[in-house]
Amino acid sequence: MSTPKTPVASAGPGEAELSAEPDLQAEAFAAEYSVRPVPAAGPVDTTAICSTPAALEELDGLWKAVVHETRTRGNDIHLPISLAYAERLCRAYPDADAELVRVTTLLHDTGWAHVDESRIISEGFAGDWRKAAIRYEHELQGCHVARRVLPGLGYSPDFVERACEIIDGHDTRLVARSLEDALMRDADRLWRFDRAGIALASSWFAMDPATYTDRLATEIVPELITQAAVEMATADLDRSNALLKTAVIR
Repeated sequence: MSTPKTPVASAGPGEAELSAEPDLQAEAFAAEYSVRPVPAAGPVDTTAICSTPAALEELDGLWKAVVHETRTRGNDIHLPISLAYAERLCRAYPDADAELVRVTTLLHDTGWAHVDESRIISEGFAGDWRKAAIRYEHELQGCHVARRVLPGLGYSPDFVERACEIIDGHDTRLVARSLEDALMRDADRLWRFDRAGIALASSWFAMDPATYTDRLATEIVPELITQAAVEMATADLDRSNALLKTAVIR
């Protein structure tokens, strides 16, 4: 599957609403990767994600350190699936710092465990959700989790701060600031296209599967930054629609 590759501007629509200051990191990333979706330099695996789970034993200590944080908002489903996608994206983009992509993908939503759970659905998935206060709160809390658990596992202070720069803003900032940031963002979206992601996330938005998969096609695919992610999402969406018979059950 191919998508026309066209240059894009450095900032998405509405960026000025979020910040009056120029985002120099985002502008530099957009200049370096001016063709979108960003073409893959390595192989792109579009098979079902359940066939290649992320099996990185070196991350077992990190998983164990955040078990509590995986028990909120379906993170015990969302995060492992997202990490499997992150692994594939790192193979497709070998120039990225794969360790940074893996760690930030694993940790990015752990902050949900440290906010008012009753507000997650009512505020975090309603209206203009990107501006919801609870979205900013969960990003900040995710950084607190990273700073709490990573140093004891041997990660350097510089690595921890680089990870926090990605975690802080992964939902509320409209644009990526680095290739690693872009891959984490795409992995965070890709899990929604798998049947497990559709089953869980459609309930958050109070949508039936057919309505939700329509939304994935019209709203989420255009948000993907990399060509590899677009190809994975499209293949997954085709499989999920066929399995869930969304053409009929609607």
